[in-house]
Amino acid sequence: MARKFGCLIAVLLASAPVFAVASGEISGSIKNSSGTAQIGAAVEIFTSAAALGTTVYTDAQGHYSAQNLTPGVYFVKVTAASFLPSLRQNVNLRAGARIVVNLTLNTLADALKLIPPKRPANADPDDWHWTLRSAANRSVLRVFDNGPLVVVSESDDPDDRVLKAHVAFIAGSEADGFGSAGEVTTRFSLEKSLFSSDLLSFNGNIGSSGSPSGVLRASYSHDFGNGAKPQFTVTYRHLASPGMAVQNAAYSAMGMTASDHMSVAGFIDLNYGTDVQAIQFARRVTAVRPFGAVDVHLSPTMLVEYRYTTNQPDPRGEKDFVTAPADLSESGPRMVLRNGVADVEHAQHQEISVSRRVGNSNTVSAAYYADQVLNMVLTGAGDPSSYSDNVLSDVYSGTFSYSGGRLSTTGTRFIFQHKFSDDLTATLDYSTGGVAALRTPVSAWQDVSHSVTTDRQHSLGAKFSGYIPVSHTRWTTSYKWTSGNALSPVDEFNASPGQMDSFLSIFIRQPLPATSFIPAKMEALVDVRNLMAQGYVPVLGQDGHTLYLVQSARAVRGGLAFTF
Repeated sequence: MARKFGCLIAVLLASAPVFAVASGEISGSIKNSSGTAQIGAAVEIFTSAAALGTTVYTDAQGHYSAQNLTPGVYFVKVTAASFLPSLRQNVNLRAGARIVVNLTLNTLADALKLIPPKRPANADPDDWHWTLRSAANRSVLRVFDNGPLVVVSESDDPDDRVLKAHVAFIAGSEADGFGSAGEVTTRFSLEKSLFSSDLLSFNGNIGSSGSPSGVLRASYSHDFGNGAKPQFTVTYRHLASPGMAVQNAAYSAMGMTASDHMSVAGFIDLNYGTDVQAIQFARRVTAVRPFGAVDVHLSPTMLVEYRYTTNQPDPRGEKDFVTAPADLSESGPRMVLRNGVADVEHAQHQEISVSRRVGNSNTVSAAYYADQVLNMVLTGAGDPSSYSDNVLSDVYSGTFSYSGGRLSTTGTRFIFQHKFSDDLTATLDYSTGGVAALRTPVSAWQDVSHSVTTDRQHSLGAKFSGYIPVSHTRWTTSYKWTSGNALSPVDEFNASPGQMDSFLSIFIRQPLPATSFIPAKMEALVDVRNLMAQGYVPVLGQDGHTLYLVQSARAVRGGLAFTF
């Protein structure tokens, strides 16, 4: 299999052109708020305030073009007589790319919607003293100390925002022995843009059932403007789980994550960092988890990536909203009990992948990966904690974790993605590799630990995601099939566009009509995982009740979200 994969990579690479650091181009048009083209406007394109940039002028149609630009992150500033300067930030120019940046020039009368109060002398130093909106292009008017008025247009960076807040109330169906969390949780998120390149965020997830439980996270990031974007995150988890075997001990975890992103030579992207986790559960356990990725853009249509990680990816990341309950079922770090002693899962995942865009709507990808997992965490539904000290039960979700021993495997992944339109995308994913499985069928819980082994299986998944313009509905539905009675997913560390939950999953995000008494955008959320409760392997517990060994526990959750 490895030889075949190597041949595939060689064929793909052979079809790629011999590459060098190709220059790029930024062009566009300049108009005023009424749509009239502006002749002779000066367009400055630069990477930082201290660096000498390129200046071009618009023609009779208001067009400009700056060619032979070195790949990097640029600022585009436009000035003209009788107008306020206009600025576009974080324009990411890759090797050989052509980017169109259109800007609107506003007069002071166009931009001003209110007169800002004078800032007190003892106020905090912050360039966001006040902001104004332009009716023409919703630009932001910033006032800098000892500096000019500058109209800042929407940035190409989706993280560049002034202030954004989310509040959501999420509830789930009761467990009924299948492992679905039924409590109500409150999810909140607050993001504040500091200066022009810093972002401070604070978010959390608080449970309301039983003893207090929740997750709090604070994060700070800074964009240097040259492709480097370091981030520091502190996460605190407190999950009180009464009724567990270890003296009703509460589960607390503190995590600190430092990460950075940078670009090298215009065609190499580096993402790297470290996650330090400390867990307090009957005893203290500490784990250091590095991660990193190197992306090499061989051409505008081909990407080669090497990735190393020690954590499973978040399956809810692409949904742009977290509906996970504040319990042990989806909270990291993953932990097991061995003879009543807590220990964390230790994993190493390495992969190399080649992706190529074919035409304007198709993308193909192939990857080869290797996994090493110690104290592998497996999931079950039920509660065997009364007669076993090798399980970590969670009474809120009705699930428990147990050790699957060691997993050592290699595998391959093939992905085909087709974009039917801007509103509909389909993804097919085929993977093969080792999984945790039962060596022979067992009927009793006490025989499970001796029967878990590594078995090579196959998985095939299909995912559709789209947007309905009439109702503004965003939706994703997927189904992932696995051969055999696997206890863990095939390719568990898959973080590619082919990542999906096991079996049938559905996610819907539906905006609701605004009301006059709620000054916020409302959305209804529905998140369903393993809807038909497939992949459940029944075994008989020592107390006569049935337990289930599962790849993915069924979860049906939904609620309301408010965006301010």
